[in-house]
Amino acid sequence: MTKEELKKRTNTFALRVFRFLMALEYNKPVNVVSNQLFRASSSVAANYRSACRGKSSADFLNKLKIVDEEADESLFWLEFIRDLEIKGDRKELDLLIKEANELVSIFSAAIRTIKSKNTHQ
Repeated sequence: MTKEELKKRTNTFALRVFRFLMALEYNKPVNVVSNQLFRASSSVAANYRSACRGKSSADFLNKLKIVDEEADESLFWLEFIRDLEIKGDRKELDLLIKEANELVSIFSAAIRTIKSKNTHQ
């Protein structure tokens, strides 16, 4: 997957999360959880975009670590919504959880690969 394809994928993830959240019930506790998830998921896209503009390989790696953390946080909040059984589109929630898992795997693997290359140089 190219950087451009991954930029598009992270952006699509953030948009899908936003649309999912817009359809949830409206009350204070749900709004708190929604806000946390919205911040984390949009941060995945924004920080990956920033990582791609990194000034050095070290800068890229550091920003990629942030992306990985935000993807994992997004996964946490999505699972939290599922576990609380908040009313919403269950099929879309399951797909978002799957996508968040895949993004965490992609970014974690990329970080390991970069670190491995840096230690062998």
